[in-house]
Amino acid sequence: MIKVCKFGGTSMASGMTMLRIKEILDADIARRYVVVSAPGKRFSTDAKVTDLLLESYRSLVETGLCGAAFGKVRERFLGIVCELGIDFDMTALLDETQREIEREHSEEFTASRGEYLAARLTAAYLKAPFVDARDVIRFDAEGKLQAAKSYLLLADVLRGNKRAVIAGFYGADEAGRVHTFSRGGSDITGAIVARAVGADLYENWTDVSGFMVCDPRIVENPARIRTLSYKELRELSYMGAGVLHSESIFPVREADIPIRIKNTFRPDDPGTDILPTSKCRFGDQVITGIAGKKNFTVIFVEKSLMNLEIGFVRKILSVFERHHISIEHIPTGIDTVSFVIDSTQLHRGEMNEMLREIGEAVRPDHMHTFSDVAVIAIVGHGMSRNIGTSARLFGAIARAGVNVRMIDQGSSELNIIVGVDNENYERTLRAVYDEFFRY
Repeated sequence: MIKVCKFGGTSMASGMTMLRIKEILDADIARRYVVVSAPGKRFSTDAKVTDLLLESYRSLVETGLCGAAFGKVRERFLGIVCELGIDFDMTALLDETQREIEREHSEEFTASRGEYLAARLTAAYLKAPFVDARDVIRFDAEGKLQAAKSYLLLADVLRGNKRAVIAGFYGADEAGRVHTFSRGGSDITGAIVARAVGADLYENWTDVSGFMVCDPRIVENPARIRTLSYKELRELSYMGAGVLHSESIFPVREADIPIRIKNTFRPDDPGTDILPTSKCRFGDQVITGIAGKKNFTVIFVEKSLMNLEIGFVRKILSVFERHHISIEHIPTGIDTVSFVIDSTQLHRGEMNEMLREIGEAVRPDHMHTFSDVAVIAIVGHGMSRNIGTSARLFGAIARAGVNVRMIDQGSSELNIIVGVDNENYERTLRAVYDEFFRY
């Protein structure tokens, strides 16, 4: 049996947490391949190493040097080596890394050095080979992952190794230029490694004992999700359930490799298993999870006989494409269509320009926008098997005194999306959770 283990930033935060990693690996000989993140926060007011590196890059851009800011990174890693008590020349490696950062002058390269340094240190601590993701995770020149090529490179490098440590979060193109995944991308690296070696299980070790039904910062002591499908994971992760990167399912889904979320600090907890839908056993469960995000903007467009006008929606989407705006949801009616946009994408004055272009493109009867909208996803395969789920959902929201601004549901019946005012976000989450899980 082969297991790939990815350890997140909290697991790598200090020498003491890394001692736990070794105990976890030594407890199971099947845990052969290890992917690590950059050290995260040790306490609430601490800084993540990746953020310190980005601070170093800003200093490099402004002054031509990163010495002062990089000193904080140096302090963190030297402290970890001291806590572990190992014979490893971290100072020389840090000196070399600082020179490379200043020479490369690249934000992505700089951001990737947290994982690189963490993997070098972990490999030395475990007395295992180090694998630089720059050599085995391949991107094209535009920064798009070349998955098939990465699988082949990894399989070739890892073949015959009883254990190896791979740096997460980054790779390189054919020219050797480093590219990174989005934040949290070490989860994706772990999934790529699992796919490449044909793992039986991908264990993702973090600081929580699996997925909770709802955000525990909003709902007190929410139930834990014992099993969910790849599709449910995708929906919940995308909508803000931050335990696992939403893109990490794609490599393992191709080979039906299960994912298990585990707690580094409570390794005996069962965690959450993520499986193909065909292997999930849902029982009487109606909803699997609830997740959401705040701060969306909705553009509402109305035009009589819109459904008969060929290319109507395409013309509007072309406006968003020109402005490099991605669309989250598109609820429609017979004569109306709404476009839900993450407000962080919008720059000052851009909305007025887009509205002008949409008006010229489709000549709507009416068009307006509303902002400060929170979008909440109620997710679960069980909704398709239970009559009255929507009635229960909207009844609970109504009893909480919340007005629903938007509703969207796909034909798969995997989720129901509701939009409410930002100020009602927490109240809505609690009301939905209470309806389906407390009574």
